[in-house]
Amino acid sequence: MPDTLMYQPEETFVVLETDRPEVFLSSTELLGKLKDILANRQNNLPADLQKIESLEAQAQHLMQTGCDLDLGPDRYLQWYVVRLEK
Repeated sequence: MPDTLMYQPEETFVVLETDRPEVFLSSTELLGKLKDILANRQNNLPADLQKIESLEAQAQHLMQTGCDLDLGPDRYLQWYVVRLEK
C-alpha cells in the first residue's frame, strides 16, 4: 500500500524579485521574508493590511490572499505556489 504522505501537497513557492534569480521557498521561509519586508513598511502598507494589527497576521494574510507586493518604482516581489515532483 502506498504511503499517503507521499501524495499530500507541500506548500512550496517560487519567488520572483527585482534583480534576483528565482528562488523556491517553503511557506515558513516565505512568511519570514514577508514579515521582514512588512516590518520596514508599517507606515506604507496596502489598505487591506492596515486594519490588521500584528505583523505575523499581516504577513499570513498577504501570503494567503495575494501573489505580489508593490515595493516601489521598478521593483517587485511576486510569489506563486508550485508543486515539485518527487
